Amino acid sequence: MKVGTPVTPVQTPSAEIRPDSGLKVIVSSVASDAHTWNLVYLQLLLEEMGHRVDNLGACVPDELLVQECRSRRPDLVVISSVNGHGANDGRRVVRELRGHPETAAIPVVIGGKLGIGGAGGTDHAALLEAGFDAVFEDSTGLASFGSFLRSIPSGVTT
Repeated sequence: MKVGTPVTPVQTPSAEIRPDSGLKVIVSSVASDAHTWNLVYLQLLLEEMGHRVDNLGACVPDELLVQECRSRRPDLVVISSVNGHGANDGRRVVRELRGHPETAAIPVVIGGKLGIGGAGGTDHAALLEAGFDAVFEDSTGLASFGSFLRSIPSGVTT
């Protein structure tokens, strides 16, 4: 190939995505986590799967997440944390979401590096008991996350 030769973009074999298809997803971190690469990765992954994503970014205060969920009425909230404090902050924020009638029924999941104890060191049962619908530790891969996404009907909270 000569320099300056135009390259044909790769076409994906998936069907055209309509704006009204897929889930409305809010991606967020917890208040103590300033990392953004994980949030951008999740946004791109979810959009590639055909979902509509609002990425609230890093260091999101609990009150802001609740406010955004009340106004946007997502089908799913994905909390991601990689600083090792996600389990502690996550329990607090999910209780806040579950404490409001407008946000109580929205499916909420958490994933990433959730504790400082390494792989398997996070108490998943405690996170589920706090109100999360699913927990995805960073060592589990994406297959179970994809299966969970396929189990959620769109428009549940609208």
